[in-house]
Amino acid sequence: MPISLVLAEDSYIVREGIRLLLEAADEVDLVGIAENLDELLVAVEKHRPEVVLTDIRMPPTWTDEGVRATLEIRSRWPETGVVVLSQYVESGYVLDLFEKGTTGIAYLLKERVADLHELLGAINRVREGGSVVDPRVVDVLIAARAKQAGSKLKRLTPRETEVLEHVAEGKTNAVIGRDLYLSERAVEKHINSIFTKLDLAFEQDANKRVRAVVLWLAEH
Repeated sequence: MPISLVLAEDSYIVREGIRLLLEAADEVDLVGIAENLDELLVAVEKHRPEVVLTDIRMPPTWTDEGVRATLEIRSRWPETGVVVLSQYVESGYVLDLFEKGTTGIAYLLKERVADLHELLGAINRVREGGSVVDPRVVDVLIAARAKQAGSKLKRLTPRETEVLEHVAEGKTNAVIGRDLYLSERAVEKHINSIFTKLDLAFEQDANKRVRAVVLWLAEH
């Protein structure tokens, strides 16, 4: 069965482009469209979609409506996954978005929409309760932290840093191993070492691992 989805985007051109893209995909059933925060919440209550795809900035303030909508949706309708789209890397919004948990939430840059395969992958991931963080967002956050004096990231080896970036994207050990040409056991050893060096409790669950990384990146 196709995934029921509500789209929220205030720009007509962008909204129509995404709508046409989604309607051409058999995997998605677009059941509702919203142009602002209030309309989005009404649409979710009416249609109870499996996934919401929303811009991060919408009326009335064009600031963090997507983040606020996500937190509200995950609180009222926890079975609904949310994919948040942003024009730029906005680290503060990323941290706010994942502060209360990562289950069923994705943060992608809008440029990813052009890749239907990648967009559908994120939609499927949040529907299943997983999480996705755009690789470019991870790169920016990690680079910013690495520049800070005394950053715990400096404790990591180059290979551990590489593995950490993949962990922060919500990938499983098997997928990380495939992408980095490592055995799954080798990945597990690296992850154990990473979380030990970062003074973080090691968790097997992929969503908790993403949360741990995001929370760590938020430290000052």
